[in-house]
Amino acid sequence: MSVPEPGRTLMRITARRGVLATGIAALTTVATLLSTTPAQAALPTPIAASTGRSYLSSLTVTTEHSRTGYNRDLFRHWITISGACDTRETILKRDGTGVVTNSSCSATSGSWYSPYDGATWSAASDVDIDHLVPLAEAWDSGAYNWSASKREQFANDRTRPQLLAVTDNVNQSKSDQDPGTWWPSRTAYKCTYARAWVQVKHYYGLSVDSREKSALSSVLNTC
Repeated sequence: MSVPEPGRTLMRITARRGVLATGIAALTTVATLLSTTPAQAALPTPIAASTGRSYLSSLTVTTEHSRTGYNRDLFRHWITISGACDTRETILKRDGTGVVTNSSCSATSGSWYSPYDGATWSAASDVDIDHLVPLAEAWDSGAYNWSASKREQFANDRTRPQLLAVTDNVNQSKSDQDPGTWWPSRTAYKCTYARAWVQVKHYYGLSVDSREKSALSSVLNTC
């Protein structure tokens, strides 16, 4: 039976210790990143700014339709997505980190980062699901003429960048405003917001008013 040379044994031990140290360092780095990086809302990636500029130029520019006849209930929202989970709970789970739900699919814990204002929340009650293009704004821009099924699709659209978990009072402050009068307070998010807004309006064939188009153009030109 051969006996390993002392020198080779020492080299092997040293090498193994080096691999172990490298692994520990890597795990420490990952843990640090996870603990310091806020949960990011998972809005479906909007179109590129260049595409946004092209889409914006093709949108019909007209004055907004009368709000007469509008009712939020005409846009059936928070429909069942799977099991006990409706659209709101589905977006809360998509946009949050470490989200825990009960048997009714209600979020009982988790963390949500609002890209509109940069705030992070640990209670689902502090978070609203924003319709990026508000329901009333959609009505004014053409949805008054839609079928009930198309309004329902719009109000629950998880494919386009239309639904996003944000700070509740920020969402309430935004209300039904378009970019002609309202933008997220975080400057870093304005380009994403503009790209998403134009993508949704283009997909659904909605119009824009002149002030709205001018505001969107100003942001998209700087993206």
